[in-house]
Amino acid sequence: MKTTRKVDRREFLKKTGLSLMSISAASGLSLQLIDCGSYNFDFIIENGLVFNGNGKPPVQADVGIKGELIAEIGDLANRSAKMRIPAKGMAVAPGFIDIHTHTETELLIDANAQSKIRQGVTTEMAGQCGSSVAPLTQKMRDEWHNRFQKKYSLSVDWTNFDGFYRRLMQNGVPLNWSTMVGLGTIRENVIGMDNRPASEEEIKKMRQLVDDSLNQGVWGVSTGLEYTPGGFASTDEIARICSIVGSNKKLSGIYATHMRNEDDTVEEAVTEAIAIAKKAGVPLQISHLKSIGKRNWGKVPALLKMIEQAREKGVPVTADRYPYSAYSTSLSALFPLWVREGGTEKFIANLQNSSLLDKICTDVQFKVDRLGSWRQVLISGVNSEKNRWMQGKRVSEIAAKLNSEPFEVMRRLLVEEKSRISMCGFGMSEENTKMILRHPLVAIGSDGNSLSTIGPLSAGHPHPRSFGTFPRVLGKYAREEKLFPLAEAVRKMTSLPAKKLGLLMRGELRRGFYADLVIFDPDKVAETATWEKPKQYPAGIPYVMVNGEFVIFEGDFANKRPGKILTKHFNPVA
Repeated sequence: MKTTRKVDRREFLKKTGLSLMSISAASGLSLQLIDCGSYNFDFIIENGLVFNGNGKPPVQADVGIKGELIAEIGDLANRSAKMRIPAKGMAVAPGFIDIHTHTETELLIDANAQSKIRQGVTTEMAGQCGSSVAPLTQKMRDEWHNRFQKKYSLSVDWTNFDGFYRRLMQNGVPLNWSTMVGLGTIRENVIGMDNRPASEEEIKKMRQLVDDSLNQGVWGVSTGLEYTPGGFASTDEIARICSIVGSNKKLSGIYATHMRNEDDTVEEAVTEAIAIAKKAGVPLQISHLKSIGKRNWGKVPALLKMIEQAREKGVPVTADRYPYSAYSTSLSALFPLWVREGGTEKFIANLQNSSLLDKICTDVQFKVDRLGSWRQVLISGVNSEKNRWMQGKRVSEIAAKLNSEPFEVMRRLLVEEKSRISMCGFGMSEENTKMILRHPLVAIGSDGNSLSTIGPLSAGHPHPRSFGTFPRVLGKYAREEKLFPLAEAVRKMTSLPAKKLGLLMRGELRRGFYADLVIFDPDKVAETATWEKPKQYPAGIPYVMVNGEFVIFEGDFANKRPGKILTKHFNPVA
């Protein structure tokens, strides 16, 4: 006769082999072990509110996990398992898919990805905004190596995606990782940092690099048209390179774009993005859709209408957005492209050229005025210890302390830090943020990366989105403000991005799908990261499972790395 007995958490962890950093019970849920040698499942999650990811209301059910897969959903009261986790009153949902993330080399610096898995993120799509870890020329590889070796003692020994995959899996990862190829990286590989049209031969080379990357499993191409050198590419150049994605039927992917403009000419930028996708024959993903600056806030309804009309005409357009009214980028993005042309050394030289400063100041001030003032710019990260005190402070505050003009302070800072400064810009309205998040074609994407509260990835004063995006949507926008039902919030984080990417066997709780799932308390889930204290893990997410293994267990990191490299040509089995 099979019997069950309750065990305390310490005994449970010992018997199941989960090595946790702490033994303090975070969820208060009672666990049971089966005292038998045979069982139907590895895990049974009992009596949870099961959200399958398709937007429908939840059902109360058990979820049985066997190996890497969801084996059964239903009434499993009379079935056996190694471990039973009572989840009454808890939400059981597919693991969240971060469709727009910048987690890349961070996983080599700290492979635990805690700021992401603690949010319930089980899959990340990197290589966004035109920048990716490959393909690199030898010169690019050497530059990366010198930078990362100096800062993190990290060697860069890859030039293509296959090499990065191998490097990533040496230590393993706790979540699934996938990537796009950035056309800014491609352009730097072939042309460098110059602002000029590509020749026919160079376009041919760039198309070949995209094709090579597709054959190494990337999920499409991305652009960052407000950045160098991607912003130097013409509409026609981008469309011709993207057409490789559209023509490769076996490995077809998407085109994700940080558009050429997100403020005064944002409507023209959406028009360009749609035209590129149509000409190239690829699905379009508009990255972190927004309209910056008070004078542009009224444009959001028109932007959403443009997306709807494009879909009606046969162009499959969707978008993503993070749930904050401030963005984050490099401080250099406040400076016009013509100043940044040629790479970092030339940019620094331009900032020291007295004959250019009046024009540079005028162009920068125009952008800042669109935000409102220098108070709308927060310094989130610097390199040197000397300037560390500036992190988390507004530029207006820094300038007042130094008794200097804001532009001059930022110019000197960029020179001192060799342009490696990050910022947050408070440029969007809360009303527009809600309007965009609510739209059924908009998925949730953090636009952040994997960080930590300890170690090298705890440096700086980051945008809180890297710690709080997904719980903020669940807690603030779904539960508190009732912007949409909880089931719709889950859909925006799971099946919507999975279907857009063509990611099979993930994004839904369904028999035979991979057991990527998150268990959260719908009454308590919330971000705790704030602008003042951004490096704080969320509340109300006690369990996260990746490929059938818990990576967060009772609120603690389980020191497990069951994640996979998800590549397009090995989809769904990586």
